[in-house]
Amino acid sequence: MTLQKIGFIGTGVMGASIVKHLLKAGYSVNVYNRTKSKTDELVGLGAVWQETPEAVTKASEIIFSIVGYPQDVEEIYYGETGIFKGATNEKILVDMTTSTPSLAKKLFATGAENGIEVLDAPVSGGDLGAKNGTLTIMVGGTEVAYQKVAPIFDVFSGKVKLQGAAGSGQHTKMANQIMIAGTMTGMTELLVYANAAGLDLESVLDTVGGGSAQNWSLTNYAPRILREDFTAGFFVKHFVKDLKIALDEAAKMEIQLPGTTLAKDLYEKLENQGQGNDGTQALIKLWWPDGNKPVKEE
Repeated sequence: MTLQKIGFIGTGVMGASIVKHLLKAGYSVNVYNRTKSKTDELVGLGAVWQETPEAVTKASEIIFSIVGYPQDVEEIYYGETGIFKGATNEKILVDMTTSTPSLAKKLFATGAENGIEVLDAPVSGGDLGAKNGTLTIMVGGTEVAYQKVAPIFDVFSGKVKLQGAAGSGQHTKMANQIMIAGTMTGMTELLVYANAAGLDLESVLDTVGGGSAQNWSLTNYAPRILREDFTAGFFVKHFVKDLKIALDEAAKMEIQLPGTTLAKDLYEKLENQGQGNDGTQALIKLWWPDGNKPVKEE
């Protein structure tokens, strides 16, 4: 069986790992990134560099994108050398950026006008999920397009599901981020409290992680904090963006999310302090400014 030619636009923390899985599975992958050097390793592994998103699209059958912000999605799809310039009706476009449901619907509508299938398929699982090929993928679009792309999703995901029509993937990702907002603030305050109480933090994490407090943030990010590792599995600046989208969508639906609002305010404060490029575990720096737990005086 001949594998489809894949296009991949956006080879940052998440994208690069996904492309590696696709190459390992035997797919031919055309790549583009705004900073070309971020594709060097992938080209060395067999990916083919293309000069523009349009060129990637023309050279590929199924085109994936994962970039930073909704405005970046607009640019790579609608720009002068964008994806829609190279898309024809045999192509399938898949945007995995965490973006707005309204933009996902716009992309779908533009595609539909030209006989092109478009899926919104944001992911969860951070850098570890991307590296391990265990990402969770939340998809919006048609069943027909989803079934065509499903075998490729399986290459780099642990769980993938069609959630409904265009925009449903993005709405599901917002629900995901709302939950993570709560677990990240809870995990951070747990560490602050336990340290102030003079407890051994590793012992506390081992114990509460075996009970009902267990969650992904506690398991994956608390140990990084104790190692003073604030590298980004997911950027603070991108989490601020996501929480703003979630709250904007909540306002449209006339619902209030006070816990998410508080998390957004805390992460915004962290970003304003210059930690936007840190990982989300850097929230602890609002209490421990240098990232190192204070020593409790006897």
